[in-house]
Amino acid sequence: MLETLKREIQVVFERDPAARSTAEVIFCYPGFHAIIYHRLAHFLYQKKWFFLARLVSHISRFLTGIEIHPGAVIGKGFFIDHGSGIVIGETAEIGDNVTLYQGVTLGGTGKEKGKRHPTIGNNVTISAGAKVLGSFTVGDHAKIGGGSVVVKAVPPNCTVVGVPGRIVARDGVKIHDDYNGIDLDHNILPDPVADMLSAMQVRIDELENKLESIQKKEVSARDEGIQHSDWQERRISNA
Repeated sequence: MLETLKREIQVVFERDPAARSTAEVIFCYPGFHAIIYHRLAHFLYQKKWFFLARLVSHISRFLTGIEIHPGAVIGKGFFIDHGSGIVIGETAEIGDNVTLYQGVTLGGTGKEKGKRHPTIGNNVTISAGAKVLGSFTVGDHAKIGGGSVVVKAVPPNCTVVGVPGRIVARDGVKIHDDYNGIDLDHNILPDPVADMLSAMQVRIDELENKLESIQKKEVSARDEGIQHSDWQERRISNA
């Protein structure tokens, strides 16, 4: 347990530049409190002491604003930044070195029994307000953009944004085979809507140029039909 506490404290210092002291982390970080409570609740859940597990989880939710079902499986190096409004479902599975920001939901999509929540790979970053809904896998080193709603599997090393979530980058930043770091630049994301609008504007400009060219040709052809282009020379010669 002591080693677990040390690791959870170390994770905060690794990923939050605002952390200044161990005492501050222990007493003032709700994400740290939530994961410690969850470790206890999950232990009770595995022992089939379901009521006690849910009670610990409920107390944690009341104190931290973070709701983690005691049945959720969470790996090492888990970090919650700010954390208010985070919800993690019963059958969710979270790998190592995962980072969640406030308002994230790892939820289900119905009342079915069994596995109904997502499996999150290693070194994944899920930005503020994102919703990952359903029983599928988010691959290692993936990034989920803020406010995205993800309803299908995400391959490793991909960036997903939008509603519903769309893969907008795959290996956008080269990740070496021996790289085990965590990409926390969740603010550096492509904007597929802006890209689409730019592409549409380029296409509109092309069509307008073609239409203008066609209209000029039609006017020229109509004028030639009315009077020959060398009418001035012929008028002078006739005079």
